[in-house]
Amino acid sequence: MAALPPVEPRMPEGLYERRVKRALDVVLSAAALVLLAPVFGVTALLVRARLGSPVVFRQRRPGMVDPATGQERIFELYKFRTMTDARGEDGELLPDEERLTPFGRALRSTSLDELPELVNILRGDMSLVGPRPLLVSYLPLYSEEQRHRHDVRPGLTGWAQVNGRNAIKWEDKFRYDLEYVDNCTFAMDLKVFIATFKILLRRSGISSETSATMERFAGAPEEGKQGEAA
Repeated sequence: MAALPPVEPRMPEGLYERRVKRALDVVLSAAALVLLAPVFGVTALLVRARLGSPVVFRQRRPGMVDPATGQERIFELYKFRTMTDARGEDGELLPDEERLTPFGRALRSTSLDELPELVNILRGDMSLVGPRPLLVSYLPLYSEEQRHRHDVRPGLTGWAQVNGRNAIKWEDKFRYDLEYVDNCTFAMDLKVFIATFKILLRRSGISSETSATMERFAGAPEEGKQGEAA
C-alpha cells in the first residue's frame, strides 16, 4: 500500500486523556489478565480442541496516529480463533459465514474471543475504550474526517459498539467513533464501559444484516476520500 497523506491528529487537552486514561488501561488490563487467567486457559483449550491450531488469531491493524509522522502505527492484534481455515476448490478461504462455527459464534456472542486484546492494551497498542481497530486495507478508503478516528488509541470496546456494534451502517459507526474522539473523557469511558456489559448480556449486534460478522467497508464517497500519495 502506498504511503497515505499525513494527518494532523487532535492533540489531547485534558489530564484524563494525557495521563489518567493510559494509567487506568495498564492497571485494569493487568488485573484482568490475572483474574481471568482461568478463563483464558479454558477458552484456549476449547479453541484448540474445536478449531485446532493456532489458538490465537493474529492480524495487523492500524492504531493511533503518530504525531511525528502523521501515519497510523500498525500493530498486531490478538484474538482467540473463531473460524476454520476451510477453502474452496480455488484454494481461497470460504466466506466468513461458512467458516464461522457454532462454537465460534458462541465465543463472539460472549466476546470471549476478544480477551487476548488485553495484552494489546497492556502493551500500549490499544485502550479499554476507543474506536475498534479495523483492517489496514481500509486506510486508503477513509475520508479525511473518518481517518481522525485514529486520533486516539483503538479500543476493546467503544461508543459505536454500544450503539449497535456490527448491526449499524458504516457511516453511523464512523460517526460514533468521531463523537468519541471529540468527547474522550472519564465520564464517557465509564458510560461506554457500563453499556458494554448490558450489550454482552443481550448478546446483540454481533452480525450485520448481510454478513455473519460485518460486511467489508467499501469506502467513503469519492468527494471526501483521502487520495494516496505517489
